[in-house]
Amino acid sequence: MNKMMSNKWIIAAYMMPALLLLGSIIYVPIFLTAYYGLHKWNGIQAMEFLGLANYKTLVGDRAFWSSAYHSLLLAVFSCLSLIGYLIISLVLASRIKGAQLLRKIYLIPMLLSSVAIAQLWLKIYHPSNGLLNVFLERLGFADTPAWLAEPSLVLGAIFVPILWQYAGFYILIYYAALKGVPKEVEEAATIDGASAWQMAWRIKVPLISEVLKVTVVLAAVGSLKYFDLIYVMTNGGPNGASEVMASYMYRIAFKSFDFGYASAVSFFLLLICLIVTWLIRRATASDDKIQYS
Repeated sequence: MNKMMSNKWIIAAYMMPALLLLGSIIYVPIFLTAYYGLHKWNGIQAMEFLGLANYKTLVGDRAFWSSAYHSLLLAVFSCLSLIGYLIISLVLASRIKGAQLLRKIYLIPMLLSSVAIAQLWLKIYHPSNGLLNVFLERLGFADTPAWLAEPSLVLGAIFVPILWQYAGFYILIYYAALKGVPKEVEEAATIDGASAWQMAWRIKVPLISEVLKVTVVLAAVGSLKYFDLIYVMTNGGPNGASEVMASYMYRIAFKSFDFGYASAVSFFLLLICLIVTWLIRRATASDDKIQYS
């Protein structure tokens, strides 16, 4: 058996089905997207080769860079929100009463579809009878804002349900990682006189640092390509104030029927995601590996 598995041809034969599947659903679409970006195409008629014209237009497209800025803001806020999720996870992992019930409550948004969440928050943000404005009126505010109609407010209003939607996902990841910290380590720290704060930030958090790095990448890249809830709630409006790269790409493709330029936007979005991932990995790279037994 060992002799057979040391044969490179046999190893290649075992790997070939997975490589073919991976290539057909990931790498081939990426190549085709970059190829379509070199053409003018409405999705039906014959493609017209333009070379790098779409990509040159993209570099000077102010609407695209505005949407990219909004996506980057969402990525920054998503990464910052991880601190709050981590604190909640530390509290839940500290054997407080009702921790199991709280974990289930935090998971509820993750179980709902993005469309359902969007409809829920549309009701909350309704300018006349929405829950938020009714509450503000009860507090004495006469001029309540139209949260999704004012360019200065809509982006922040959109970020709130997005961060709320994925809170349970990251809390669950952190909670599972914290529960994986050996009890012997906690007992040794307790014997040495570590306080609850020191136990959390000097012992537990460093031990789950690799999990933290993964969640930062997930939050950043997921925010850069976010689409569905924004599309349902505002469709990028008003006047592009909540437009993100994915919604801009969708509008170019399925409303302007410029699939060539939309493919260029899509490929550029992929490059941005790869660059951001590389930057995060470089910024969080460390040769020091924390080990425990």
